[in-house]
Amino acid sequence: MRIGELSERTGTPRRLLRYYEEQGLIVAARCANGYRAYEEYNVDRVRQIRGLLDAGLPTRIIKQILPCLDKPRVIHFTDATPEMLATLEQELDRMSERIRFLSRNRDAIAEYLEAVRATRA
Repeated sequence: MRIGELSERTGTPRRLLRYYEEQGLIVAARCANGYRAYEEYNVDRVRQIRGLLDAGLPTRIIKQILPCLDKPRVIHFTDATPEMLATLEQELDRMSERIRFLSRNRDAIAEYLEAVRATRA
């Protein structure tokens, strides 16, 4: 499929798809006319990348862990370096703190809405 279709199917701007390719997160073949051609698996791959980015992981870490995510989970990951593990632990801690912060904000908003609705009833 061409970049426009991949963009449409994943809701990802073409500019970002080109960036993902530059970062080595996705791979495109080139047609004779120079256009990019993406395999079907890239639809899921881009969605996976978007989810990891939304979770707060930077592309340099995503690039390291993407190959691991393709393997069945029962396989032991022998290619994880101590540096990669330390980085992932830091990211996990950072994400957990972000989740706690978002949860507090969500709870505060819910409490506020409940109070406002109670006064209007």
